[in-house]
Parts: sequence; C-alpha cells; structure tokens
Amino acid sequence: MVVAGGTGRTVAVRSGQRDFARLWLLLEPTHTGTEQVPEEWAEGSFPPVRLTVLWGLSGVGGWPSTNRPPGGDVAVERQDQLLVAGDGTPWVRSDPSPTVEDDDIRWHRAPRSVFERFDLARLLGDAEGGPVASPAAAADPDGPLRDVVRWAVTAAALGLAAGAGGTLLIRRAAARRAAGPPREEPRHVLIDLDE
Repeated sequence: MVVAGGTGRTVAVRSGQRDFARLWLLLEPTHTGTEQVPEEWAEGSFPPVRLTVLWGLSGVGGWPSTNRPPGGDVAVERQDQLLVAGDGTPWVRSDPSPTVEDDDIRWHRAPRSVFERFDLARLLGDAEGGPVASPAAAADPDGPLRDVVRWAVTAAALGLAAGAGGTLLIRRAAARRAAGPPREEPRHVLIDLDE
C-alpha cells in the first residue's frame, strides 16, 4: 500500500507489477542496517515524507490461529517512508515492525539513480500534474484534502460492504448440507473375512 505524503492519496501495488519492482529497488525493504542521521531527524524533525509504503503479506491466517478460513488476512510486515534531504539525497526511514510499539526506527540512503527515474505521479494515477505532481499544490492540502476524505469514506464503505458480503458467502457455503464430513450417512466398515 503506497500513501503519498502531503495528499494522502493511496494505491495498492502487488508483487509482479512493474511499480512494485520499482518500489522494491528504491526502498530496499530487505535492508536491515541503519545509517547515522542528523540528531534532529532522529528526534522527529526530518524533511517532509514524500511517500509511505506499508509492505504486507496477503493470504495469511486461518484456522487454528484465527476463527476464519485460511487466506483472508493480511499481515503488515514493514513500513518505509521516503524523504529527500536538502542536498537532494533520498532517504528511507523504516519501521521493521509497525504493529509493535517500540523505537526501532532505521535509516538508509535510497539509490539516487532509482529515485530520479521513479514517477510517483504516474504511480498514483496523476499524470496531469495534479496535487501529487505539484509540490506547491501538495503544500496546500485544502482542496486535495477534501477529495481524499471523500475518496477514503467511499473506499471504506465499499470495503466494508465487500467484506461483509464475502463473509456471508463463505458462511453460506460452509453451512450447505454437502459441505464438510458426512453427517448421518452410513459409514464403510472393514470386516475380517477370515473368521
């Protein structure tokens, strides 16, 4: 899940897509080390975040861990944020365990060559130079914020409806008479013919 900084516009990309591969090269989510950053950055006063990526793993969960069928859950594995220093150097601020409340924040430089080729506006479907492509428009969130809130409410309502509908369909399928092991039918019994 990619969230644009300043506007909150969101898009989901999946493994195997070109944009996923570019984000992987840019943010290097397997990077485990950390680099020294200015003290004010470590204390939370760093440049504006250009984008936030929540790396997730879908198709997890299910019995016996949860009370749901397998494959319906998503695990949030990592959170990376891209920001650009005053000298133009792209930096990645990583939280390797965003679901755990701790202070394990790691920093590393992103490859400048990949950053220069990265097209955030196209990734978020804003090739016309709207709020994502224009830093001046991103700095004034009055107009875009209203659209983002409207989109987020609509997406949340549609997601809730789709989730409820999927749950009902799965429960109906599980409750069918033919689903599961035989209930009252005769069972096959092995007998010993030597007696």
